[in-house]
Amino acid sequence: MNQALVVIDVQQGLCEGEGQAWQFAQVIDRINLVASKARQAGVPVIFVQHEGRSGYLSHGSREWQLADGLVSETNDIRIRKTTPDAFLQTELEKNLDALGVNELVICGMHTEFCVDTTTRRALALGYPVILLEDAHTSAGNKALSAEQVIAHHNATLTNISSFGLKARAVSSQDLTFG
Repeated sequence: MNQALVVIDVQQGLCEGEGQAWQFAQVIDRINLVASKARQAGVPVIFVQHEGRSGYLSHGSREWQLADGLVSETNDIRIRKTTPDAFLQTELEKNLDALGVNELVICGMHTEFCVDTTTRRALALGYPVILLEDAHTSAGNKALSAEQVIAHHNATLTNISSFGLKARAVSSQDLTFG
């Protein structure tokens, strides 16, 4: 399998303030670990950044920037998006096709929005997915704590079989590329 690591919305605005993602610093450390493994294995690292049309997370703003502590390198690919789906109206699929990628490793923020939507879309498009079970996070919501959101999505996304392909959950420590 030709893999790519897709890091979704690990942006400064989601790591601060009232709606900050749960345990974001630990998640960033795990993403950095996996990104280092990917680069060592020659696997492309793709950073997807959400942008609001105005105000919060607007392109180029401090909040829009990759989160403090997240390591990116010049050869990493950057994708801009405006919806929870990293494929919709973006260059993601074009980049994956050009690189010959046929399996995705997905991590990032926020679990119940962009990680969930992109994982489901990847499966629908025929990409098997490895969901980094300990490297996606949420701020939680009125119904569920962040921990519950994460656990729910680890269980739910790996049990969807109607696409023909399944996502599988792997920890950042246990993930190997190749």
